[in-house]
Amino acid sequence: MEATEQELKILESIYKNQEQVHQRDLARIVGLSLGMTNAILKRLVKKGWLKIRKVNNRNIQYIVSPRGVEEISRRSYRYFKRTIKNVVYYKEAISELVRGIKKRGYKGVVLVGQSDLDFIVEHFCGKYGLRWITDEAEEGKEGVFYLYSENYLPDDDIEGREGVDFLQRLFVE
Repeated sequence: MEATEQELKILESIYKNQEQVHQRDLARIVGLSLGMTNAILKRLVKKGWLKIRKVNNRNIQYIVSPRGVEEISRRSYRYFKRTIKNVVYYKEAISELVRGIKKRGYKGVVLVGQSDLDFIVEHFCGKYGLRWITDEAEEGKEGVFYLYSENYLPDDDIEGREGVDFLQRLFVE
C-alpha cells in the first residue's frame, strides 16, 4: 500500500509536530481543503498509519502509528537512494565535462552563478589540472572556460559562443 504525496505530507507533519496539531493546520500545510484533509486523515486511520485519540469534547490528537513511521522511513530511504544515484550520475557527467574542457586546451574554469554542484566542479578542476577561478578579476582572460550554473538563466548572446557550457544541460539530457 503506497502512500500518496498528500498522505505522506500529513503523516510527516503530524510526526514532526508531536504536540497537538489541528486539521486546519494540516490543510494549510498540505495545501488542501479541510474536507479533503479530513478524508485523507480517515484513510490514514483505515490503513493503520495514524491513530486518533479524543482529548476532550472539542479536541482530538493525531498519533502516527509504528506502521506510519515505517511508511515515512521507507519513503525517506527511497528518496535517499534516488538522491545518491543522482549525485553519482552528476559526478560522472561533470567529470567528463571538465575532462573535455581540459582536452580542448583551456587552462581554467569560471563557474558563473550559484550552484549546488560547485564543489564537484572544483574537485574535478583540481583533478584534471585546471585552475578553479573564483575571482571575477580573472574573468575575460584567455584560456578561461565559462561554465554557467544550473541556476543561471543564460542570455541569448552567450549561446553558441566558444568556451561556454551550461550545467543545466546535465539535468535535461
